[in-house]
Amino acid sequence: MTDFSLTRIAVDEDYQTQMGRDVREGLTATPKTLPPKYFYDGSGSDIFVEITELEEYYQTRTETAILRRIASQVIADVRPDELVELGSGASEKTRVLLQAMRDRGDGRVLYVPFDVSEDAVVGAAEALQADYEWLDVHGIVGDFDHHLGQVPRTGRRLVSFMGSTLGNLEPVAQVPFLQKVAAMLAPHGDDAFLLGIDLVKDPEVLVRAYDDASGVTAAFNRNVLHNINATLGADFEPEQFEHVATWREDYNRIEMWLRASRAMAVHIKDLDLDVTFEAGEGIFTEISAKFTRECIADRLAAAGMTVDRFETDERGYFGVVLARRS
Repeated sequence: MTDFSLTRIAVDEDYQTQMGRDVREGLTATPKTLPPKYFYDGSGSDIFVEITELEEYYQTRTETAILRRIASQVIADVRPDELVELGSGASEKTRVLLQAMRDRGDGRVLYVPFDVSEDAVVGAAEALQADYEWLDVHGIVGDFDHHLGQVPRTGRRLVSFMGSTLGNLEPVAQVPFLQKVAAMLAPHGDDAFLLGIDLVKDPEVLVRAYDDASGVTAAFNRNVLHNINATLGADFEPEQFEHVATWREDYNRIEMWLRASRAMAVHIKDLDLDVTFEAGEGIFTEISAKFTRECIADRLAAAGMTVDRFETDERGYFGVVLARRS
């Protein structure tokens, strides 16, 4: 029989209130911006699943294939008593690691999903425990910026942060985040950190991954406007915004924008806010930074960690890094 417990370090702020604050701040800035977390309402989450299955979107299947190849050896080397996942997931990647932990021993496996959303934590627990009767879950509701140090320890720890989510942080925020992760690890290599990173490659490959021929990523990008309409009573016309994905070689990153096709005015009822757009004006919605092996080693070193192993696929598209606290 499975066991589930939940620790609420932080309680979700009311979603509508949080969105209202972020939308007001972002749409009155220059350039206008919207946080990418608002891609993900119910429809947006479904669209993202479609994205992961696209031929152009190599990231998810490539990272999963690497994990399948190395998971047993990683678990044998680290010998974790618990898997702490930053950003709750019930995906195949999580399952690969949990199954490797189960295969290593004959006891129960402890999974610790950490996310700011209680729904995400509970959803991950329910999906995994439905399939794994040997899995215990201790969910943590908290914020990456403030609460990583409060995750309770039960033994030797493997912390995972997959999907190249690190690349969604601005460069100045990456090392401070990694420092917080390092503080979760026991010194001198007893614990470990497993990190998935998308690698610098042919810009045409990268742009196709964020601007697919069938327009699924475009729909995902525009969904942030549908979500604002539904949640805050706005009157955006999402189809009047062009999806733009651009490779910025100076920053080694993809930038996603929504570009107004014509001059327009948008009213956001719940904020009593009017926002005007000039023709061609953009809303900056997401960054996705790409890394080199040297770059990520430097970022980890600056955070007090050393690379124990670096694995990639045969094309060199994606990397999975195992690091330990120095």
